[in-house]
Amino acid sequence: MMLDAGRGLEDRGTREGYIAYSRRKVGFLAACAVLLAVVALLSLGIGNDLSLSEIIHYIFHPDGSWDSAIVWDLGLRLILAAVCAGAALGLAGAVMQCILRNQLASPFTLGLSNAAAFGASIGIIMIDAGTIAGVTSSSLGVSGTALTTVLAFVFAMIATGIMLLMVKVTDCTPEMIVLAGMAISAIFSAGLSFFQYIASDTALSSIVYWQFGSLGKVTWDQLWLMGIALVLVAAYLIYKRWDLNAMEAGEDVARGLGVNVRRTRVLTLVLSAVLTAIVVSFTGVIGFIGLMGPHIVKRLIGEDNRYVIVGSMIMGALVLLVSYLVGQYAFYTVIPVGIITSAIGGPLFIAILLHGRIRRSPA
Repeated sequence: MMLDAGRGLEDRGTREGYIAYSRRKVGFLAACAVLLAVVALLSLGIGNDLSLSEIIHYIFHPDGSWDSAIVWDLGLRLILAAVCAGAALGLAGAVMQCILRNQLASPFTLGLSNAAAFGASIGIIMIDAGTIAGVTSSSLGVSGTALTTVLAFVFAMIATGIMLLMVKVTDCTPEMIVLAGMAISAIFSAGLSFFQYIASDTALSSIVYWQFGSLGKVTWDQLWLMGIALVLVAAYLIYKRWDLNAMEAGEDVARGLGVNVRRTRVLTLVLSAVLTAIVVSFTGVIGFIGLMGPHIVKRLIGEDNRYVIVGSMIMGALVLLVSYLVGQYAFYTVIPVGIITSAIGGPLFIAILLHGRIRRSPA
């Protein structure tokens, strides 16, 4: 009887410890979400003379006035673009790091961004030449922006297809997929440099500007598409959070728990790549958000994907929003957000490499 009582106390202590564990993580996510909402709301008042009450009024009661246009078209559109793009890239980075079991995996390091930039450069050069296979784009009813966006998306998916083909044909390891992604990135980077070399001055400036990454080019229609894709992909990945936890523990463990490792890896990689391709084709290259968001969250609340997936979305959105605000208002001229994220992400990338090296060094 005493033994049963002791077991009961132990079970109760374990249960209470788990509840406290969950509450800490949920509390952290809630605090980050509140902080994101506060920063987003306050940022609407930067650069104009509107009060907070006026901003809230125009958000819920747009009337077509100039102040309403400032709130919706010059403020809310860009802020929502930063939140959606940051959340999407953070989510994609978290999932890629999980299924590939590599802390350096992200849409940027796997070559999807460079592939999209390569496709966009083709579109820009075709527009500059004024023809598509001998026919002007205007006669086909194709706008220059649409052509650039579509080609950026197509080439990002081509890079994904190459990696998936390697998985299908060679059954390569997650480490090999990461290395293949870096090689793909180098190939498309070389092609991008070639197009920059042969481009005219006008096309070259457009290509370089596209590579910087900017939220200003995102329209409301594109924002809706980005948001719908984010919700659908996030809902599926949250549903599969236990499978992702099992895969992060190792392929043998995941198989032992009944997870179809190959199918899960391919499907989650495709969904992450599609989400990344949509974002990058609309915004241009915004690097390191998919690397920074997950790593910040993992350092603060651990590697449980039940919380990391949502946390990476919130943190990615927060980092990109703050980067946008810094680039928009901290300097005498507007700095594209892609430059700010790269300036932050580069040192973080080195820190991650050094941290892994130090951990492997003998005591």
